[in-house]
Amino acid sequence: MGITTDIILLVVTSFFSGLLMHRLGQPVILGYVLAGVLLGPHTGGLTVSSTHEIELLAEIGVALLLFALGLEFSLKDLKPVKKIALIGTPIQILLCIALGFGIGQTMGLAWRQSLWIGGLISLSSTMVILKTLMNQGWLGTLSSKVMIGMLIVQDLAVIPLMIILPKLDNPDMGLSELGYAGIKAIIFIASMIILGTRLLPRLMTHIARMGSRELFLIAITAIGLGIGYLTHLFGLSFAFGAFVAGMVLSESEYGHQALSDIIPLRDLFGLLFFASVGMLLDPRFLFHHFGEILILVLTIGFGKGIIFATIARVFKYGNVIPLAVGLGMFQIGEFSFVLARIGVNQGSIDRELFSLILTLTVVTMVLTPLVSSMTARLYALKKRYFRHERLETINVPPSGLHHHVIVAGYGRIGSQVARVLSCLNLPFVVIELDQNRVELAQKDNIPTIYGDATHEIVLEAASLHAASLMVITLPDTLQTRSVAVRVRQHHKDLPIVARTSTRESFKELQELGVSEIVLPEVEASLEMTRKTLVHLHIPATRIHEYIQTLRERWNATPEQHEESSLFERMQTASDMFDLQWVTIDAKSPLAGRTLEENAIRKTTGTSVLGVVRNQELILNPGADFTIQGGDTLAIIGTDKARETFFATFSPGSWSPITMQDPGPLNQCRS
Repeated sequence: MGITTDIILLVVTSFFSGLLMHRLGQPVILGYVLAGVLLGPHTGGLTVSSTHEIELLAEIGVALLLFALGLEFSLKDLKPVKKIALIGTPIQILLCIALGFGIGQTMGLAWRQSLWIGGLISLSSTMVILKTLMNQGWLGTLSSKVMIGMLIVQDLAVIPLMIILPKLDNPDMGLSELGYAGIKAIIFIASMIILGTRLLPRLMTHIARMGSRELFLIAITAIGLGIGYLTHLFGLSFAFGAFVAGMVLSESEYGHQALSDIIPLRDLFGLLFFASVGMLLDPRFLFHHFGEILILVLTIGFGKGIIFATIARVFKYGNVIPLAVGLGMFQIGEFSFVLARIGVNQGSIDRELFSLILTLTVVTMVLTPLVSSMTARLYALKKRYFRHERLETINVPPSGLHHHVIVAGYGRIGSQVARVLSCLNLPFVVIELDQNRVELAQKDNIPTIYGDATHEIVLEAASLHAASLMVITLPDTLQTRSVAVRVRQHHKDLPIVARTSTRESFKELQELGVSEIVLPEVEASLEMTRKTLVHLHIPATRIHEYIQTLRERWNATPEQHEESSLFERMQTASDMFDLQWVTIDAKSPLAGRTLEENAIRKTTGTSVLGVVRNQELILNPGADFTIQGGDTLAIIGTDKARETFFATFSPGSWSPITMQDPGPLNQCRS
């Protein structure tokens, strides 16, 4: 079966090795690399025969990953990182080339080979970094945007490197080709922005109107890979073209749906990429040159990490960003494979050096998820011993915070909580790590601390000891648990309101002493159930009983929440009055007659407590009050009395809504 058998073997082996890594608490992509090593040509046993074909499919994985990145990326996202991306990245590449040149000279290599090493190690892995950021939940943070901005410029820099490095013996020829490649890149990007923003949205609108999910998926895949192929014919990077296509398509109204549909395909081809990386690794070469490879990995890793972190600091990025960038971008990238092959074909690199670079690339890629995951721990350690670095705070009162609410997260839920607290003039502060959301909070004049709520120093900045309530709105269950643990370590009695998504995490948070736990999906299901029963004319008291019964099945320890339970009992007592609002149709027998003429109470046993007419509430209308079509009556009575009322008068639409105190919240706007 050839390549078909190879793909089946890779997918099955990747599943089991990925499952093993997941059980060990490691990134799943390491399992894919392990599958490639096990099935590669260097390990013996069961071996993939079509290695070259797998590598070609892996290139599609890189293109789809960058296409998906373009779909969730926007030119607006580059705005906060444009300086470090456009100015800092070229500086970083030159410094890394100098580092590689020094390493080559130390190894006794010729100056041309030393420059080749510098060029090869100057690039980082777009594929590995993006997958690591996704797995760690860092996408969308300012750290990730700095990395992505620098990666984009690095990918563009592959073009001049592919021209300059092979032309080291004849620099004059390289300059003309470099200028020509730059002109082509500018023409391509301009064409995509001008034509793509006009043509692609119209094309996607036409396809979406067909109503075929299959055609929509094929269309977005064809757009990503097709434009990537056009850039390849144009003499530019295939993957870069796919990224530009995704970025242009993201500006249309179909960008989110396109991203949702392309993700499974991206992940499958991404598996082939990481497996192909594993197949390149020769364990025997690694074993025979272990000492040399270890020294080079440490030298390159530390050297590149320091360069990236220093550039981030020079461009005035503080807090965790320099550490995250340094620990995330230290590896050698996949485009180094392409450059190294060109070097071998040109005779600039011998096979021994090629194998060494190949092994270093694979090893640094494999180490990336492990090293990057240490960011939070090392940052916490740094904060413990270097407390002089102040956290970025916005709109926090100079007098400090006292008896306030701490809101962890300024997403959809956290921002709504913050707005309500602001409308009620209650003291609070938001903790947020995503720079975009921090900027939104700043525009909304929300007191904000830029940082990670799982870190002790951040909670100290939020005056945890003086707080009256902690509200954790983070969607990630592990982060929520980490914040709760940290809060309990320093404030055992502070009430905590948190959200979660599973019964297991619900129990864990209860054991940690979280006061109130909200399950958004459960609350949404209960609300949909309530609305369903309302439209089926089920009595309000019974609806309330059903909803409360379902909610109590989730909350196994209601005795821990005495105040909430008291409120619920009061609300139940209020609902027992069973006040209902009924909008009168013009054709109803009630319309055009007075309350005395209709004899509603005498006929049905229900009473009219109020009427809303022209947005004005009339309480306790008299017997001579004439009902008109369009009036909304507030009626009260038993279930049987209301059934008689509807059967007798066929009044029109109705809903079991209880009277609410308008209060100051009516002045708030979402």
